[in-house]
Amino acid sequence: MSEFLAVIAGFVLLTVVVGLWRILRGPDDVDRTLATQLLGTGGIAVLLLVAAGTGAGGAEDLALGLALLAAFASVAFVTGLDASDGDGPGAP
Repeated sequence: MSEFLAVIAGFVLLTVVVGLWRILRGPDDVDRTLATQLLGTGGIAVLLLVAAGTGAGGAEDLALGLALLAAFASVAFVTGLDASDGDGPGAP
């Protein structure tokens, strides 16, 4: 069973690499934001699969921390986009 989980973790890691390419070459800020969410979600999935396959107890805690970090990073990015547009609530 652990070999199966390692293969699935490798596949998810491959999709994360594709998402990293989208962050670097994304045509728009929205594409970059969604790719950043993909990196967070994929990283969490890989950590949880590795934890289930190897029995490493600390990986679940690390996955929870990454989930919080990904959520805060997404909110910060969207807030930064909103402030730079000039269309926000304080815009003239």
